Amino acid sequence: MIERLHLEIILAVAEHKTLTRAAEQLCLSQSALSHSIKKLEARLGVELWLKEGRGLRLSPAGLRLLKLAQRLLPQLKHCEGELIEYAKGRRGQLRIGMECHPCYQWLLRTVSPFLEHWPDVDVDVKQRFQFGGLGAILHHDIDLLITPDPIQDKALQYLSVFDYEQVLVLHEDHQLANKKYVQPEDLRDETLITYPVEKDRLDIFSQFLSPAEQSVKKHQSIETTDIMLQMVAAKRGVTALPAWLLEQYENTLPLRSCRLGKAGIHKHIYLAHRFEDSEIPYLQGFIEQAQITAGHMLRA
Repeated sequence: MIERLHLEIILAVAEHKTLTRAAEQLCLSQSALSHSIKKLEARLGVELWLKEGRGLRLSPAGLRLLKLAQRLLPQLKHCEGELIEYAKGRRGQLRIGMECHPCYQWLLRTVSPFLEHWPDVDVDVKQRFQFGGLGAILHHDIDLLITPDPIQDKALQYLSVFDYEQVLVLHEDHQLANKKYVQPEDLRDETLITYPVEKDRLDIFSQFLSPAEQSVKKHQSIETTDIMLQMVAAKRGVTALPAWLLEQYENTLPLRSCRLGKAGIHKHIYLAHRFEDSEIPYLQGFIEQAQITAGHMLRA
């Protein structure tokens, strides 16, 4: 079997033309170098070099092995360097799962500077409706989970990134637009537009309507925030979104918001990762950037 050492020996011999100098370069004894090649020649049944005076000349078989060495050794060296970078946490792929549809814009603001600071780390994002978030992170399908609803597990660490209030979003001419807060019964004749998530994972149902045993006239699901708000602006229904997200649209769309109940619905966004990954530098780098982005967003 051709080993890396054989390629390094052939390359050194081709460069220096003598066993002595080749052995010095490779930090081997001359006898160890010679024995290694003789063993390979015996296994292959072909000579790899020929003596030429005091020097050596590669045989046709040796020249063929030299071409292989010239191609493979630089690739192996480069790959080793990459693996060292992986081991040090400076290279890799960060796979992020999302259970927070409105957080996509915040995520984009986080990813951009992160990619600048970590040029050898790629990012992949998976939306919640494509997978089960908890199972995905426990089974190593993702590395970070963005969620407003943490499910505690001894293998996971949850870090709170920012707080927000969930508010009702409606057209500025809507009859409820001037109220400071709405009660569950106020929505019984409304079309409620939400993301395509199970009702028990939607705060407006789990924390507002269902406890009061109230419902809405119609429930409609839309995947994208922009289309959802365009529907509300066209008086096709109402929706519930984080207050900070609505602030980005209030100057361009005829929208207003009001609190859901007198006390409101207050939430946290968490980043979850496996405890075993706590020392990965680029993962911690993303968490730090996420906190910075959240701080800028909430101050804007």
